[in-house]
Amino acid sequence: MANIKIYGHKAFLDSSKEVLSEAIHKAVVVALQYPLDKKFHRFLPLEEGYFIHPEDRSEKYLDIEIHMFEGRTESTKRALIEQLFTQLEQVGVTRQNVEVILIETPKVNWGIRGKNGADLALNYKVEV
Repeated sequence: MANIKIYGHKAFLDSSKEVLSEAIHKAVVVALQYPLDKKFHRFLPLEEGYFIHPEDRSEKYLDIEIHMFEGRTESTKRALIEQLFTQLEQVGVTRQNVEVILIETPKVNWGIRGKNGADLALNYKVEV
């Protein structure tokens, strides 16, 4: 499971969320060997004054949180972060404007489709 929150400036997210979603999803599919049909993105557009960050970030600054089941290797997590930088760079968001936070939790801490996450039959591997 990878549940993704994308925080950014409202004006930028309003005009770019489809392109950003595709870039982020491509990174997840490549790095986590994730199924194409599993896309859980939540865009959280922030009005001027509600997204405070250093001056060296631009209006394209993104703060990305990825909540996922624990079990990926360090190299897989590094690959995911690199893929995010690469894919977003290809759609015009510089590496300077991207921050990524990976938040891992045990499957048992999730409830999905009426089941505990530990009891789900997944169509992808978590241990990659």
